[in-house]
Amino acid sequence: MNVISGSPKYLLMIALLSGAASGSLSAQTQDAPAAPSADVSATAYLPAEKVAGPEIKGIISARSGDKMQVTAADGSKSVIQIDDATKISASKGLFGLNRSKLAATSLLNGLPVTVKTLQTGGGLLASQINLQNKDLKTASMIHNGTAQGFEEQTAATAALRGRMGEIDQYNVKSTTNVNFDTGKAVLSAQAKNDLCATASTAEGMSNALLLVVGYTDSTGGDEFNQELSEKRAGRVVNYLQQACGWKPYRMLTPTGMAKADPLASNDTAEGKAQNRRVAVNILVSKGLDGL
Repeated sequence: MNVISGSPKYLLMIALLSGAASGSLSAQTQDAPAAPSADVSATAYLPAEKVAGPEIKGIISARSGDKMQVTAADGSKSVIQIDDATKISASKGLFGLNRSKLAATSLLNGLPVTVKTLQTGGGLLASQINLQNKDLKTASMIHNGTAQGFEEQTAATAALRGRMGEIDQYNVKSTTNVNFDTGKAVLSAQAKNDLCATASTAEGMSNALLLVVGYTDSTGGDEFNQELSEKRAGRVVNYLQQACGWKPYRMLTPTGMAKADPLASNDTAEGKAQNRRVAVNILVSKGLDGL
């Protein structure tokens, strides 16, 4: 070893080999890919997590593009977005156990819905929208019934039809409930006053329509209650037109809903009294309402 280390020739060779090895290691170090930093860059591009939002119950009071406005019973309004992932279904059959899937076009103004939402950065997003088949039929009637009977009316009526025919969205401005005795379809003095007051209010709204829906409590059979609810609705329509002066061409087809959609529990006398009713809904075109 002393001989090799002392020779200039060997010392030069060792120096060259050492430099080459050092250069090779340096090159390997520079060429090696840098280790990824811990999760910071990986998570920076993940979308914001959607958290469960409130469950909203109410009536669709406006539609615009991929958004709808739901008005709750207390008058509060929520704007909810709808996307391709939103599930829309209508219950039917006994106890609503059977469900059918629907398209977003079925979400009509005036339709009662229950909406499960997700909270996003842009507001509320509907994940699930549930409704009743019978409510969809009523909303469809509102949607399609604006031309009913207009052909026989005056030129002024035809002008109104022209304005309404191009607009298929309506806002429920108010609902007046008048109540009845068990098994009866007789209007009380209070009910008569309330009906004319409602007609007067609607008369002050340009292009307002009335939708009348009759209900019963749970007393009696289904067939009897269906007939009774229709009879109550018809009695209200007649009074509105004959006594309150409401024009027939501004009235949508009345309907009876029997004991469906109770306002209160049918387990108490007070609840049944609230459910024996006819609801008079004032509707105004969304476009003409300025919303």
